Amino acid sequence: MKLSTEPYWQYLLRDVLELYQSGSAGGSAKIRSHMAEVRRLLGKVIDDDPAVQEEEGEELPVCVHLDRALSNAVGYRTARLARSIEGVREHLHWKYGYEKVPRGLTRKYGYAEILGPTGPVVSDRIILGLVLFGPKTTYPGHSHKGLTESYVCISGHTSENDVGVYAPGSLILNPPGHYHRITTADREPCLLAYAWTGARESLVHQKMTFSRK
Repeated sequence: MKLSTEPYWQYLLRDVLELYQSGSAGGSAKIRSHMAEVRRLLGKVIDDDPAVQEEEGEELPVCVHLDRALSNAVGYRTARLARSIEGVREHLHWKYGYEKVPRGLTRKYGYAEILGPTGPVVSDRIILGLVLFGPKTTYPGHSHKGLTESYVCISGHTSENDVGVYAPGSLILNPPGHYHRITTADREPCLLAYAWTGARESLVHQKMTFSRK
């Protein structure tokens, strides 16, 4: 199957693109440059008309919070993206990504890739995905070698490195090697969309590990 024949995956990618088009960089030149890079790469992916590997999805325990997280986007500019996620949720493969997951995270965390070298939309230009956190989650500190990462908050509230609180529609930028730790609100789940940009080798061979400082 090709992207051009799969409208729900098209909607999903275009809704992510729209968030990086309409969102504010807050006056930051670095954030503005990253948003432009995500738009450029995602536009090329759409023009490429890549393959879509649509298979039956897999869930993790954290997925009990997904309905709530999607409905909590109503009223925010991320609502359209939430509706598009609903359209493909039965094909999302939720994973931990780590060989050893801290016991406290097994029911509170999971990620699902949307676009990347392993699909479902297949491309090595950029990686896009979703991260779902349950309420009152602490995601241990980590960093990504060779990758620039951004999160757009779809629903819920989160904090990174205990600096500020990010509401739906907010964007968080993590440069390569930047150590970051994530926490979420006490009573509601948090759903984030992430984008990874970098050299093809970094995208294809990135390993997910926790680190300590």
